[in-house]
Amino acid sequence: MNRRAGRRVPTGVRRALVAVAALTALALAATFLFGPLRDWLRGPLPPPPPTSFDWRARIAPLAGTGLRGVRDGHALEARFDEPWGLVRGADGSLFVADGGEANRIRRIAPDGRVGTFAGSGEGFADGIGAQARFHTPSSLAVDRLGNLYVADTGNHAIRKITRNGAVTTLAGTGIAGFRDGDAALAQFHAPMGVAVDDAGRVYVADTWNDRIRVIERDGRVRTLAGGEGAGFASGPGMLARFDTPTALAVAGDGTLWVADTGNRALRRLDPDGEVRTWVPSVREGGIDPGRPLAVAVAHDGVLYVADLSPGRVLQVDPDGRVRALTGVDPAQWFARPSALWLEADGSLLLADAAGHRLHRIVPRVIGDNALADGPVGPRPDRPLPDTRGRWPLFPQDAWHEVVGTLGEVRGNFSGERRSHLHNGLDVRGDVGASVLLIADAKVTSPLAAFSFGGQAEGVSVDELTYLHMRAGRTPQGRNLDPARFLMEQDEDGRPSRVRIARGTRFRAGEPLGTINAQAHVHLIVGPHGHQHNAIRLGFRGYVDTVPPRIDGIALLDEDDRPIATRANGRVRVPRNGGGVQVVVDAWDQVDGNLPRRRLGLHRVGYQVLRADGTPAPGFEAPAMNLDFSRMPAHPDAVKLAYAADSGITVHGAARTRFLYVASNRVRAGELAASHWQPSQLPPGDYLVRAFGEDASGNAAIGARDLPVTLVDEALPLPETETGRASR
Repeated sequence: MNRRAGRRVPTGVRRALVAVAALTALALAATFLFGPLRDWLRGPLPPPPPTSFDWRARIAPLAGTGLRGVRDGHALEARFDEPWGLVRGADGSLFVADGGEANRIRRIAPDGRVGTFAGSGEGFADGIGAQARFHTPSSLAVDRLGNLYVADTGNHAIRKITRNGAVTTLAGTGIAGFRDGDAALAQFHAPMGVAVDDAGRVYVADTWNDRIRVIERDGRVRTLAGGEGAGFASGPGMLARFDTPTALAVAGDGTLWVADTGNRALRRLDPDGEVRTWVPSVREGGIDPGRPLAVAVAHDGVLYVADLSPGRVLQVDPDGRVRALTGVDPAQWFARPSALWLEADGSLLLADAAGHRLHRIVPRVIGDNALADGPVGPRPDRPLPDTRGRWPLFPQDAWHEVVGTLGEVRGNFSGERRSHLHNGLDVRGDVGASVLLIADAKVTSPLAAFSFGGQAEGVSVDELTYLHMRAGRTPQGRNLDPARFLMEQDEDGRPSRVRIARGTRFRAGEPLGTINAQAHVHLIVGPHGHQHNAIRLGFRGYVDTVPPRIDGIALLDEDDRPIATRANGRVRVPRNGGGVQVVVDAWDQVDGNLPRRRLGLHRVGYQVLRADGTPAPGFEAPAMNLDFSRMPAHPDAVKLAYAADSGITVHGAARTRFLYVASNRVRAGELAASHWQPSQLPPGDYLVRAFGEDASGNAAIGARDLPVTLVDEALPLPETETGRASR
């Protein structure tokens, strides 16, 4: 009898249980005995083919709309706030560490549906699924059993998530610090990178401790490489130095690759404990690793590296070759590529944290050359930060003078007056005045404070960047808030650097630093390559009723030679002389600015009219070719938007002068030299009319019209030193 149940187990049931046990034992035996025998009879599997080093990439959409937020559903309709980490799980799902204001681990199921796997808001709590809490999760890793590992940056901890969504703290106390030993007592400082090897050891890029750590299988935490303070040195173990390491990848031979972001370097920690620096030997197009932010390694040691700025993906050979896989064209620049995952078929998955999207990077094949890349970066029509009209200076609710706008020509101190385009809004302020945050936000970039001591020193907090300041300190160099501004000192005890950990929160109105000798704050909205005109933030008391002023129009041929010969008050333009550049001399002001202050225009274009004032064929509407609603990313944009004599007084010009080449096309991602072709019109009298607008929509006034005559003759040839004409 069954004494516990008080009744006999039926004979048929006993026989069935015995049969099931026997079948189970037989299946296990087949798995563990006959499987290896079968594999031995078949022979070893052929090795995968070597990684191609010359494939052309196409960027395809994977998930996200380019708008930030937390919305589940189909992958291409879902929203992510800051998708930083990315791995593929054992069941084929994709898992995404969604930082920012999401603080969740999201799951993209094999059928393409997006849901929340763990977490539900910012905090620090273990639990199953939505019971758990994270704070600014960064990188993800997955082991052979399908467990996830999360670099929980804002909680200074490493978290583990089982396949059923149970979240536990693997190591870390939740308090920033540095301590090896038992996992429950160990301390990290805002770790961003995590990786796991086949043996189950978990490696950690302890970002603000500038060290590489490991969590052994027995739960002990120890330091593998790096020492006290940031630095740049190769060597064994703790003699090596790192600067803000952010990501890790384990190669098949046991090498641990490190994205050493602050050092602009790709480092390797060999199994023998030696740290070495990868050095490029063959660069296609002069490519360097830049600031690596993510790394993935193929079976044969070829690496893929995501570059922080510009946001591109590089292919790297351990022997020294490097090439740009994406980002040769600035239209392909990601906003902040933060994770790479290498698929079995050789394609790449990429998380673009500041673009709020996930992408698949695949080889272009014959027949799809005309297939365009998917959208890259945040959506152009995205909502801007909620600043409630605040200014970055005190008082935040009252008018300040605007002294520079997006798209203006800027030079450098080497004599080049058309070095780059101005990418933000300048607000005048007294030297030493406090620079104030204009919206609640937290730090997302690992290099949020930059250019210490330089004229372009600044701080980035989420989507907003502030320049021309002493970051985190008073004019006398005192730390404004030691808990948030991590100040390093030189041997004499003077400040030498300021760092701000990812996940650090700031509130609107709090000081970020003080204005340096530039005597203004430069405000940028959006990540590099995807910047918006900050005037759209809508500052309190800002009024612009002053129309832009056009001082004149000039014509240049394709070789930049003036077309200036006149007859009967009209410029004679040869129809067969090639393309013509239309140059508009214009400037703007806003209410309250000093009379001498000249600002740039928002949009510039031109139109060709017949003598009777009706539009010429092809010019039924003005061609508004220059548009600075968004920042053109390409470095050549400045020389297409502006003629050679443009410039501001700071960089050698006698006066601030904006000479817009209105016939060229510079509109966000569009960039083209597009000259007027007089040959497409019959000979006769015409009028070239200039158009301009400021950001408030005020239309330009002034010398807008240039009478011309199209003639069937060539321009006079330039004189040589011997007095004879030549081409």
